[in-house]
Amino acid sequence: MTTTHPDESGNPYRVLVLAGRGRYEDPWHDHAATSHRLALVLAELELGGRGTDVVVRSVFPDALADLADVDLVVVNAGTSWPGFLEAGIGPDDDAWAPFHVDLEAWARDGGRVLAVHQSANTFGDAPGWEELLGGRWVPGTSYHPPFGPATVTLATGGHPIVAGSDATVELLDERYCALRVAPSTEVLGWVPDEDGTPQPVVWATEAHGGRTVYCGLGHDARAYDSAGYVRLLLRAATWLLA
Repeated sequence: MTTTHPDESGNPYRVLVLAGRGRYEDPWHDHAATSHRLALVLAELELGGRGTDVVVRSVFPDALADLADVDLVVVNAGTSWPGFLEAGIGPDDDAWAPFHVDLEAWARDGGRVLAVHQSANTFGDAPGWEELLGGRWVPGTSYHPPFGPATVTLATGGHPIVAGSDATVELLDERYCALRVAPSTEVLGWVPDEDGTPQPVVWATEAHGGRTVYCGLGHDARAYDSAGYVRLLLRAATWLLA
């Protein structure tokens, strides 16, 4: 899908949305539906007279074949349910290795990455993904309370993603808790756990040489019914592409 406002040269920003599939999906997350909603949001973005050309692609080993022409990679993927890998379904780790090497090299060379929700718990076979993301879901430690109303409190600092924004975002979602966050990561938003303790859920990092924003929201399509969440995503994408 392409917006109708490209720059004078006719070149819109190119956005690639990677939707979880196979070893990077599970029965509890509809990556196809949320990736579609993500694409619709990002297709409305216009910066400096340039629109956006958004492509949604399932995650598979050759999904990054044209990465050199991409301005923003959006990761909306997760982790396969128990038994998928053990059963030998799909390509093995060796077949996936070039995908992870290419993504990491691109990101470290100034690439821009927007990662949402379950992406904190994806690409477990990629040693560099945690550094690119700026944090990670930790099996056996990280968790989420039951799905329901969630309030995100945004930072009041000067980071462009939150400067002058609404103080909170209200939506229906899962609240990821006890994520591991790198010291170099700048946390921009928190959700409360069951005891009311703030848990980092939105952050930005440039420590790897590019730019990454992680937003732990977006469990299902209902999150995208929140105008505040949509604005947050657009602000994040604007900073990433600046």
